[in-house]
Formats: sequence, C-alpha cells, structure tokens
Amino acid sequence: QKFQYDFSGLLGTVYRRGNLSFTRDGSSLVSPVGNRISLFDLKNNKCETLPLATRHNIVCVGLSPDGSLAILVDEEGAALLVSLVGKSVIHQFHFHKPVHSVSFSPDGKKFVITKDNVALMYHAPGKKREFNAFVLDKTYYGPYDETTCIDWTDDSKCFAVGSKDMSTWVFGAERWANLIYYSLGGHKDVIVACFFEENSLDLYTVSQDGALCVWQCDTELDGLKPMPPKEARKKNRIKEDEEFLEESKGEEIHGKAHPNEQEIREKVKYSRVAKYFFNKEGDFNNLTSAAYHKKTHLLVTGFASGVFHLHELPDFNLIHSLSISDQRIASISINCTGDWIAFGCSGISWAYKSEVYLIEIIGRLLLSLLQVKVWNTSSSFCFVTFTDHTSGVTAVTFTSSGYVVLSASLDGTVRAFDLHRYRNFRTFTSPRPSQFSCLAVDSSGEIVSAGSQDSFEIYIWSMQSGRLLDVLAGHEGPISSLSFNPVKCVLASGSWDKTVKLWDMLDSWRTKETLMLNSDVLVVAFRPDGKELAVASLNGQITFWDHENAVQVGSIEGRHDLQMGRKELDKITAKQSAKGKSFTTLCYSADGQSILAGGLSKFVCIYNVKEQILMKKFEISCNLSLDAMEEYLDRRKMTEFGSMALIDEGAGDEDGVAIPLPGVKRGDMSYRRFKPEIRVTCLRFSPTGRSWAATTTEGLLIYSLDSGLIFDPFELDIDVTPSNIRKTLHQKEYAMAIIMALKLNEKKLIQEVIEAVPSDEVEVVCSSLPDLYVEKVLEFLASAFEISCHLEFYLIWAHKLLMLHGQKLKTRSQKLLPVIQFLQKSIQRHFEDVSKLCEWNIYNIKYALAISQQRGMKRLAETSVDEEESESDSDYLMQEGHKDSLSS
Repeated sequence: QKFQYDFSGLLGTVYRRGNLSFTRDGSSLVSPVGNRISLFDLKNNKCETLPLATRHNIVCVGLSPDGSLAILVDEEGAALLVSLVGKSVIHQFHFHKPVHSVSFSPDGKKFVITKDNVALMYHAPGKKREFNAFVLDKTYYGPYDETTCIDWTDDSKCFAVGSKDMSTWVFGAERWANLIYYSLGGHKDVIVACFFEENSLDLYTVSQDGALCVWQCDTELDGLKPMPPKEARKKNRIKEDEEFLEESKGEEIHGKAHPNEQEIREKVKYSRVAKYFFNKEGDFNNLTSAAYHKKTHLLVTGFASGVFHLHELPDFNLIHSLSISDQRIASISINCTGDWIAFGCSGISWAYKSEVYLIEIIGRLLLSLLQVKVWNTSSSFCFVTFTDHTSGVTAVTFTSSGYVVLSASLDGTVRAFDLHRYRNFRTFTSPRPSQFSCLAVDSSGEIVSAGSQDSFEIYIWSMQSGRLLDVLAGHEGPISSLSFNPVKCVLASGSWDKTVKLWDMLDSWRTKETLMLNSDVLVVAFRPDGKELAVASLNGQITFWDHENAVQVGSIEGRHDLQMGRKELDKITAKQSAKGKSFTTLCYSADGQSILAGGLSKFVCIYNVKEQILMKKFEISCNLSLDAMEEYLDRRKMTEFGSMALIDEGAGDEDGVAIPLPGVKRGDMSYRRFKPEIRVTCLRFSPTGRSWAATTTEGLLIYSLDSGLIFDPFELDIDVTPSNIRKTLHQKEYAMAIIMALKLNEKKLIQEVIEAVPSDEVEVVCSSLPDLYVEKVLEFLASAFEISCHLEFYLIWAHKLLMLHGQKLKTRSQKLLPVIQFLQKSIQRHFEDVSKLCEWNIYNIKYALAISQQRGMKRLAETSVDEEESESDSDYLMQEGHKDSLSS
C-alpha cells in the first residue's frame, strides 16, 4: 500500500497550444496543458487536472453545451470523448489527419470538426448507450485550402467555416431549400475567426492582416425553408442504403465558389456592409486570434506581439487596448456572462476580468527562467511569483518553519523570500562572482550554504545577519549537490571530483570525512533520521553510506531501471545510450524506508532501502510530442536519406512574429521547431509522506497516496468481519470495535465506529487503546479532518490521544513524524479557514451593530421630535381651553 501513489495533480504546466473554453456556468476554464486538460475554478481559486491523457499534445477542445462531455483531439488527429462528470474516457476515435477545430452545435445534437479543406459533421453522442459514439452525418466541401475556424448560429440551423484560402463558407446543418452553402470573399489573408450575430445569419469575419468584414444577410433564421418533399424522400432513400454498409460515410455537400445564376436563384444572399482595419503600426497587423460575445457585442482580438484589443460591434468602437505578454496570443475565449476573458500564449495563460488584471492562471515550470513560483497544493494555484533573479534559477528550498523560501541562481546570488510579506529580505553574495549550482539550509534555518560550479567552493552565510561566515575549499571539481544532516550539524557536499566531503559545523567547518567513489557524484541526500547518506553517481549507481564510520552499507545498480528512450536524431540505440545515463535526483520517503530516484527518463523509480530492490516504476508521461519517449524509432519515418525528423517543416510558418527579412512576408526563417526532451529534474516527498512531487518537462507533477481503493488489512483474523464489528459496537464495547475496524482497515467502517462513540466517553476509550493502534487512529483522524464536517468531535479525539499517549509517542517520534505532520497540516488548514470565517463574521457583526445604532439614533430623534410636537400641541390646546373658559 505504501507504493500505491496515483497521479494527483499537475502544477505549472506549460500551455503549448490549443483553444481555451469556459464551462456552461462561466465560472470554470478548461485549458489544454500538454497532453492533459486542467479545469480552473475561477470563483474558488482551485485547479484540477483530469487523470487522463492523450498520446500527443492536445490541439482542440470541444465542450458540449450542457458541460458534461468534452472532445479532445491531439496533434495526430486522435480523439478522446471524455466525461467531465465522471472524469473518465468514454470513447476513442481517430480522424487520421490533424484537426484544426471542433465545435458542438448549441442544441448539443451535432458537432463539426475541420481537417484539411473539409468540414465533417457528426451526430453528437447522446444519453443512451451507443455502439459507435461518432457517427458521420455530412461532409462539406468548398474551401480550396485548410479550414481554420467554426461558428454556429444560435438555433443550430447553420454554421460558418473559415479557411486559409481567404474565404468563409456558410453551410446549412440541414439541406435548406434556400441555403445549402454560400461563399464569402473580401479578405486578402487567412481567415482567423468568423462569428454569427445573435439570432441572425449576419456574420463577422476577421483575417490575419487585421481586417474585419461585416456581412448582412437578406434572410432571417426563421426564413430558412425546408427541402421539398421529393428531394427529402430521395435523401432518406440514400440513408437507408447506407445502413447496410459497414460504416456510414454520410452525405456529401460540394460547395462552389462561383455558382451559376440558376443555382443562386431564390437563395439566401449576403452583402458586405462595412470593412474595418485594426491598427497597422508595428506587428499589430498580424492578428492571431479572436473571440466574440454575442450578448454584449464585444469583440476581443489578439496579436502576435502580445497586444489585445476590445471593440464594440457593429460600430467598431475601440474600448480598450492592452499588452499582456511578449508572446503570440494563440487563443481567446469569453465566458457566457462576459465577465471573464481568457488568453492563451506560448508558455503562459492569462485570465482577465472587468478591465482589471487578476491572476496568472498557468505559469511556467517551478524553476524556469528567472522566476521562483510558490504553489498552493490544495488549490493548485500559484499565489506568488518572485522575479528578482537576473539569470537562471538552479535550486530552491524551504526553511523548516515553512515561511521562508531560498533560491540559488546563475546570477551569483542566493535570495531569501518572506512568505508573510512576499518580499526578498536577504540577498547572499560571494566575494568573487560565482555561478551557484546547488543550495542547502540547516534544520534550524540559520545557516545557508551554496555550491559553485566554476570556483569549486562552498559558501556559508548566516540567515540572521546575511554575512558570509566561511568559504569551504577542498573539492577539485564543480559542486553538484549539498545536503545538511537533519539531526546533527554536518554538511555533505558532492562533486565531480568523485568525492563526498562531510563538513562539521561545530568544529570550524573542518572536513570530518571524505568518501571516495568510482565516478562523478551527482546528488547526495540524508535519510530523515540522519543516520544514512545516499549518493548517486555518474555510473548509474546509488550507494548508501554510514557516514559516522565512513562505511558503505549498500548499493543499487539503477542504470537499467531508467529505461531510456531513443531520441529522433540519435545515431545509437536506446540500450547503448542508457549506459551513459544516471540518476540526477534522489529523495528519501518520510519514514526513510524507501528512496525516490529520477533522471533523464520518463520513469521515476522507488526503491526499498533495506532490501535494495525496485518496488515500483512511475511513468510520468505518455506524451509522444516529447523526445526520447520511445525505445525504438518509427520505421515509417525513416527514409533512405535518414530520419524525417531532420526535415524542419516549421521554418517560416505563420506562427512566428513577422520579422522584416529580405524576400520574407511573414515568419522568421531562422525559427526552428524542436521537441523538448523528457526528463525529471527534481523529486521531493511531502513531510507527511502521503504525496511526492516531481519537476519534469511536462510541469510540476504531484502523486498522492490513494488508499481508498486497496484492501490492506492489519493483523486480520477470522472473527473480524463487518457484522461482528457492528455487533460489538451495538454492545457498547467501543475500544474493541475500534480495534477490530482498524484490523479490517476499511475506512468507511472505521469512520462509522469512531463517530458512534459518545463524546463523553472518548477519554475512556482512548486510554484503553493499545499503543500499536494509537498510531492507526491518529492517521485516520488526519485523513478524516480533510473531508469530515465533525470538526470539534475529531479535535476531542486528537486532543485526548495526544494527552494520554504523548510520552510514549515521543519515544517513537522519528517513526511517527509523518503521521503527526499530516495531522498538523489538516488541523492547520481548518484553523485558517475558520479564522477567515470568524474575522468575516466579526466585521459583519460590527457592521450590523453600527447599522442598528444608526437606526436607534434615528428612532430616538424621531420620538423626541414627536414628543416636542405633542407637547406643543397640548400647550396649544390648554391655551385655547383657557381662552374658552374666560370667554364663557
């Protein structure tokens, strides 16, 4: 059970390509990230990556109108029909060629995909069970070049398709008597997007040269006439004949760009009523994406320079113009209410609301370029980005308190960032400029060390004062890794000079021991209890050392476990290239019984340290868009002149920013496409031991321990059954029932038994539990805190267990540390949530009191005025009565 870690989340994934889509309610964004998709909850600031993947990068995402289904299409044309409710794959299909766009009809009954120069309309999968989810209905021909975009009318009667041949085609979803197809010209460049007006056949078309054409139709949607009965019967006869075929090929509709007069008689006609141009200064004319919100008549256009414009149609009034990136804006989407606009750029995706920039949705990798990003693993959102470094970041680490992040960089600085105020409060530098390759901080958080890759020295600073304390010399090669002993004041340093040196902090940083290895040292790591040191070297071995006695206690030959893939341009096989590969990152589990190892491979290996055997291999990606994924090259891509990968098809393509080169109209001829190589750069276990993270080419992946799907009994005997447990519980033998439930190890049954214990008897039950089962109960409480609403009840359990068994638990603190940290994390999260709620309630109560006081003052003032008026009235009446008495 300890090794049943399942994919849990994906953070910092690079947005490469594909369209962004909002869900039906407009509060969530669906974004392709490599070969997976992520759902961003914009209201609750949470993100979730679905546990499914395509074989290549996703290029098209189509959402059904009810938001329950999604069609994902990758670069090769392979499609997945996905249930967003069940988060699982329902059907697989292959279109055999790259698909440019996919769109469901507003009524959800059909969907259209475009590939090459055709548009294919399929019956959308329904609620009932079907043998084939994708049934072809019609094939539409017309454009001479590749199709680029799709848009539907609101009643699903017609749809429009844009093309690279500068034309836009309007097709009828059914064979209407007065509209089967219609071709629109008027542009001088590729059609980027086309949009129907609300409840109308009027159309807007946008081209890449920054031109907008407004087309008016002489017929309303209600004016579309059904096909005459004779033609309808003929069509039905064709359909009946197709039912006897193995696969229905659907009806074919061939459009003509220049039909004759007889064909256009009594047909729908379009006329261009206006043509507008965007700002042509600089790169603004290279329009790359657009989106239109029909209810608010808002047109959003993105350009290759990272600028976007907001216009109001049909008058083309400019509302706003902003720049969000220096990258090409590849995709734009607007939610149903018009509150949110999503922009997809190469490597970044942004969300924009109400003319105020709010959040960066998808960032780069955790350690990419010059940035340090801090992520919330519960919400999967990046909540702070530090951009103080001026060169590549090579290492990051937290202090033991968790409120300080340190980062080392090739710019020659080590920076400390405060997570309370989100600022860089310390900058550590060396006497001579050095490029830092590794970083470590001691358990107290007071001593910071960094290794240099050019001067072969280790620098020691004080966190409190920021002063340089010492420079440790002795290595004869670049410093590759540093690690502090979590228990003792010892620093281990690994170098390319085939040695590991142990430095004693308490003895003026003298070299305590020097461990000699047979190959260059790449990474060192201490076990959590500080009694063992693991070293990974260039020859593919992981060696384990008793550093106190300088004795090697074990080794693992891990080169064959890496299972390297072959790059497309490699001259040697994967088996031969694996001989020169090794692990580049190591990490012990929280209990120290296993170790994670990763390197230049798509696999992460977890080993049992005591037995020195491989327990499990995790495949971090199945994305064939990355290099070195397959062990053997595809022979279909091999020619007599070499691999097809040597041919660069991406040169001079329209995706590049227009650069004025001689004889070049668009794109940069020096631009080259390349496949990023799959690799694991860093591995870390969480302090609770229930999850681990890996920084990879695909992003920051998190794997969590999911024990709910596994039957793993503990000291089970024949009498321990659910019925016997409930019988014991009914007899009010609570301690025995808890022990039996823990033996069966069924989570729901344990919850049922513990919640049946009266709160006033919790202390008695806790005192009678054996020590062996106290740990099990604490582990259950930690996991129950995350999902249960019985907060006070479980806090009573945790408090009584720790108070009654605290001294005995302290003797096994190293072993129980992951469980205690897991419990602390769960309680801390509830504390933060309840604190926010209480603060909010305090402000609400103060506001209510202030309002009630104001109303009380008003009422008091009104009553005083009424009393004065009544007194004046009574005085007046007394005077009048006195006058009457005198007159009488």
